[in-house]
Amino acid sequence: MPTPRRNSVVNDSANFVRARLLALIEGGSLPVDGRLPTERELSEGMDVGRRAVRAALESLLAEGLIWRKQGKGTFAGQPPDKTQLLAAEIVGETSVVDVMEARLCIEPVLAAMAARHALPEDIDRMRNLAHRILQATEPDTIELWDGALHRLIARTAKNKPLLTAFSMIDEIRGNPDWRGVRQKARSMRSLQDRHAEHVEIINRIEAGDGPGAEAAMRRHLTTLADNLKRIFTPDGD
Repeated sequence: MPTPRRNSVVNDSANFVRARLLALIEGGSLPVDGRLPTERELSEGMDVGRRAVRAALESLLAEGLIWRKQGKGTFAGQPPDKTQLLAAEIVGETSVVDVMEARLCIEPVLAAMAARHALPEDIDRMRNLAHRILQATEPDTIELWDGALHRLIARTAKNKPLLTAFSMIDEIRGNPDWRGVRQKARSMRSLQDRHAEHVEIINRIEAGDGPGAEAAMRRHLTTLADNLKRIFTPDGD
């Protein structure tokens, strides 16, 4: 049986690994797909035992900050749905504004559904992701956690057809060519304002207030959509 002293050492090591992993994720130094090093690479690179690495990964997984794909590895953020190929086919045939209009049709409804199905652990993960967005300092890291939060809300809705539609839009939204435009639109408002909107959405979901969650998500997305329109039509044409 492990001694209390040994457990203490493992916990300390796990906390060390967790902090290093968060720094790695938020530092923007991961590959484009967000894939983390393997357990073996983490263990050897940080000079800690595999048990501590697993404990750190389980902690991040429970918080909704990473996800795993069998046979592929561990990735930062939240998992995408299986719609990448379809999204890739139409990405060149649409625009940022079109995507925002589609999001306004789908995500408020998903937020309302999430209010009916969210479990306490879902709410905890949502709040954790919202906090990560607020604390992020790099645009790509903000993008990572923001996308993760919206994907978690969509999955919490428990509606596969709507989740598939959302995921296709989300995949298009992740197009690298559009990131600069979205970042510019976000910069037109303070991070604190956006955080307050995220918190309001989560509060409504936690309260089981479907109409309130739907309205809060609609306000949040409408503000972003309006900013995007200003970028593309600066003279109001």
